[in-house]
Amino acid sequence: LTNLSVSQYISQLRLKSAMELLKQDSFSVSEVSYKVGFSSTSYFIKCFREFYGYPPGEAGRREEKENQSGREKKPLARRPVLIAGFALLFISAAILFIILKPEGSVETKGGKSIAVLPFKNDSNDSSNIYIINGLMESVLNDLQKIEDLRVISRTSVEKYRSTSLTIPEMARDLNVRYFVEGSGQKIGNQILLNVQLIEAETDRHLWAEQYRREAGDIFLLQKEVSKMIALEIEAIITPEEEIRINQLPTEDLVAYDYFLRGQDLFFQGTREGILESIPYFQKAIQQDPEFAHAYADIAIAYYILDALHTERVFADSINHYADKALLFDAHLAQSLIAKGFYYMNIGAYEKAAPHLEKALEYNPNSALVINTLSDFYATFIPNTKKYLEYALRGVELDIAAHDSVEASFILLHVGNALIQSGFVDEAEKYIGLSLEYDPENLYAEQVKAYILYARNKDLNQTKDLLIETLARDLSRLDVMQEVGKIYYYLRDYERSWIYYKKFLEMKEAYDLDIYRSEDIKIALVCAKLGMTEESEALFERYRLYAENDKSIYKHLSLAVYNAYQGNSEKATEEMKLFSQQEDYHYWTFLFLKIDPLIDSMLDNPEFMELLELVESKFWQQHEQIKLSLEEKGLIQIMD
Repeated sequence: LTNLSVSQYISQLRLKSAMELLKQDSFSVSEVSYKVGFSSTSYFIKCFREFYGYPPGEAGRREEKENQSGREKKPLARRPVLIAGFALLFISAAILFIILKPEGSVETKGGKSIAVLPFKNDSNDSSNIYIINGLMESVLNDLQKIEDLRVISRTSVEKYRSTSLTIPEMARDLNVRYFVEGSGQKIGNQILLNVQLIEAETDRHLWAEQYRREAGDIFLLQKEVSKMIALEIEAIITPEEEIRINQLPTEDLVAYDYFLRGQDLFFQGTREGILESIPYFQKAIQQDPEFAHAYADIAIAYYILDALHTERVFADSINHYADKALLFDAHLAQSLIAKGFYYMNIGAYEKAAPHLEKALEYNPNSALVINTLSDFYATFIPNTKKYLEYALRGVELDIAAHDSVEASFILLHVGNALIQSGFVDEAEKYIGLSLEYDPENLYAEQVKAYILYARNKDLNQTKDLLIETLARDLSRLDVMQEVGKIYYYLRDYERSWIYYKKFLEMKEAYDLDIYRSEDIKIALVCAKLGMTEESEALFERYRLYAENDKSIYKHLSLAVYNAYQGNSEKATEEMKLFSQQEDYHYWTFLFLKIDPLIDSMLDNPEFMELLELVESKFWQQHEQIKLSLEEKGLIQIMD
């Protein structure tokens, strides 16, 4: 009769009963949730919002407005519809919700964004501070597992440990709506904890609680605090997220104590701190041999230590501890991060990707994972769409963590990701911000020169800007070869060789295997200047590089090589294969169109049509990326 499943029918009855109770204004949202049969308040909020189009906290205020205006609003009916009809209904409902959304709802400026400030140690005994820090870290970790929240990273809030800034001032720095403050101490076998939730813009206390618990109840205390905070800001916790939040790291309090001591050292961020943390993590797993998080942190610590060496010495240790972590908890984000780091350590990047992506699924607010993925898709497996998405998300969560120099490089990353995806205006904005943070960031100056070329196609301007950058640091081989390349595009081969020659000499002197893809341009310059022997050697070196290239650019490299060799049929065949690729960056076709290497193909209709296809596909992907960023709310960061 209703065209509903049994579960839908029961759910709607519960939600209608909930509405009646909420209109009485006698019960809180959580009380109504339990009265009508929902075991999870956050899940009740989610279902209520989907059914009525607004959260339960708005029910009473809505009724008052409706009574005053004489209008009657009805809940959205749930009935099976055709796919096209459902899409139309969804779009209409979304538009109506945006228009009708009350000014006081949580999706206003800052959204459901929250920062957990460093907890204060109320005890005179400084040796217990690791316990208070551990409580803060646990609450933060639990909140980071909730996808409906935007949770600022621990490193971003650490700078406020001894600050004199007010809550509204910190809110402007971090662009958040809520803050969590806490303080506590351990007295004997008891933990005393004070926690409060603050609305950032007004500095108004929304909720506060004092806890006095036995040390053995520390895990229950952490979970209770996390859930209360989420409840107060009406964050939706899915059943899967609640399971992950409820998961205990260990049942052994001695092991947990060692673990907290290790984490406190680890988070100092120094090589010495990381080295000193490992023995505590090892004591934790000796006490509890199934302590997954401790195994994972050992693996991550070894990965960081290996990253500081030119030679990889800890690969076996990273793999061992990562596998142990996965064995005891395959859903723990840190376990997956650890295994991903192992594959990155040994260069098996394709195997690292799914572990890092899965880690983010389980911990969607982890700045560590997001920033790792940004660098991963920029450097190891180039993917312009993912590089840009993760670079933007990293800025959103973690920009305040860094000093001006580090912040400048993070913003440089975003600007570079934006221009690679064709967002010229936005890229120029972020590069400008990068240089505001650090005017001496020559990498930002270099990227800025190319962003301006994308805007006005003026090679002489690009050349002059790069020469200015090089003059500030003559040891920059990357800029040196870039200047040579711009002269090459200008067909000024004599000046090009001046810079390319210095580049080759320094590259050989330092025994560097870099910029192998540029060998073919240098080979052409040598050929134009009558340096036949040097030219042939460089062309052959480039051919070997291109044939063994495992990136998406392999067929493009071979197309260019065959074009210059006069093999137009093979060049067209390789170009056709490249045109089937995805996720290539803006420079791919922007400079290819003016490259002397393909001069012989300019009169080849099929080759030029393929080049136009590559450009057309890029702009189609550009629009898809823009739409994806809008759907994920990341376009607001760009604006």
